[in-house]
Amino acid sequence: MLGTAAARLGIDVTFLDPSPSPPAAQVGPVICEPFDSTAGLEKLAGVSDLLTYEFENVPVEALEALAGRVAVFPPTAALRHAQDRWHEKQVFESLGIPVPQYCRIDSRQDLVKAAAILGFPIVLKTRTLGYDGKGQRVIKSSDDIQAAWQALGSAPLIAEQWVKFDYEVSVIGARRQGGQIVVYPLTENQHRDGILRVSLSPARNEALLDVASEYLTALLDKLDYVGVLALELFVRDDGLLANEFAPRVHNSGHWTIEGAATSQFENHLRAIFDLPLGDTSAIACAGMLNLIGRMPDTSRLPADFPFFLHDYGKSPRPGRKLGHITVLAENRAGRDQRLAKISNLLTN
Repeated sequence: MLGTAAARLGIDVTFLDPSPSPPAAQVGPVICEPFDSTAGLEKLAGVSDLLTYEFENVPVEALEALAGRVAVFPPTAALRHAQDRWHEKQVFESLGIPVPQYCRIDSRQDLVKAAAILGFPIVLKTRTLGYDGKGQRVIKSSDDIQAAWQALGSAPLIAEQWVKFDYEVSVIGARRQGGQIVVYPLTENQHRDGILRVSLSPARNEALLDVASEYLTALLDKLDYVGVLALELFVRDDGLLANEFAPRVHNSGHWTIEGAATSQFENHLRAIFDLPLGDTSAIACAGMLNLIGRMPDTSRLPADFPFFLHDYGKSPRPGRKLGHITVLAENRAGRDQRLAKISNLLTN
């Protein structure tokens, strides 16, 4: 999707991806090497004026080694913070952004103490490399502590207070090198089994956008950020608690391809090339449905049913994001009705 947006801007893109058949091959040449491969990175740097990344588990050291030769955006310092949940929480707190109560866990005894401080249930997470629900355990009582420690104790950990939130939202924005910032409408997100399933924009309480934008802007400026960043938040009693941030284009912003005046992918490229950022206004009420595990037979939909299908070209497997569908409507009710039809197609 970044490659498609780049083509519209007249930007040539080369990708680094270890997969033998990556989706990016549809839109540009691919260097098939591991992300931390010295040879692969040398090849990529040799044909690039600027490097960017679209997931946060890229080895920071590998990017830092290239930063002296070619520009790297978003900045590697932001990536380093995002890769460690402990450091991430510290950044939030330094900006006055509220977060659920948490404890650093370096031993089993730390976990026992954290349970006493936070109360049950608590969420035990690896500090690094966790995504889509991976690297997490919910501890409901003291009886669960040993099993959770055995499962995750070999890695640095963080324990977080269980938050009884009303729903989850994300606020996505872009900051260019010159400091210009734009922010998209608030997106409401629905997860199952730790995986994002549905994103709805605008969210049900649009008034929260002002506070979310303040938090996002403070974070972008603190990190001297360049590119698109997504801040994920819990909504509780019409207040916001920060969960985590993603230093990249974000799954919950895929609706912007058809649903906003300028997509998050185009604005990411505009930001890193220091071009004027595009209008982030929504052109309709948008809904995005992730296609997990298998692709649907959309031929079963009425011929005039309005939707946008994105097939990533990945081989099916349980829990894998294979694509997404976006629907647009004049109002929330129409959007939700169209999403319900698509969901029914997937489950029947």
